[in-house]
Amino acid sequence: MGVRAILPALTRLGAGLAATWLLLSAGVAAAAEWVDLSIRGHALRAELAITPAERSRGLMHRTRLPMQEGMLFVFEAPALQGMWMANTVIPLSVAFIDLRGVIINIADMEPLSEQVHTSTAPAAYALEMNRGWFAARGIGPGDRVDGLEAVARRMRQGK
Repeated sequence: MGVRAILPALTRLGAGLAATWLLLSAGVAAAAEWVDLSIRGHALRAELAITPAERSRGLMHRTRLPMQEGMLFVFEAPALQGMWMANTVIPLSVAFIDLRGVIINIADMEPLSEQVHTSTAPAAYALEMNRGWFAARGIGPGDRVDGLEAVARRMRQGK
């Protein structure tokens, strides 16, 4: 139902209800974007963190992360990247990934720590998953992340 169709009815119920509905609708429109990835046949779904604000916020203040979900940080250009866990209570592992989609290195991170974990070579992406997710699947440096082509294509076309 479009805004024009429902707004008059909500307005009759009160301006406060109409404003609440509009705010909720805007929140749905601004929902997170996701990408389907796989590594060595292990499927996962990653929320995209593309803008500086999204990358800065990351997984802060969340209390849980489903096992097959993570967050993919997309950087403007490959460079040495650093990740930390300020205001993040979920134990995470981060895989730093080069422009070709190959994992450079993986680091386990402690909740609420401001210790910086860095890529050992220029990284175009960082993928955060629940701590131990990569190790439990035998995933390590040199493994390829499939599905990043869609993200790269999207970045070339503009967000």
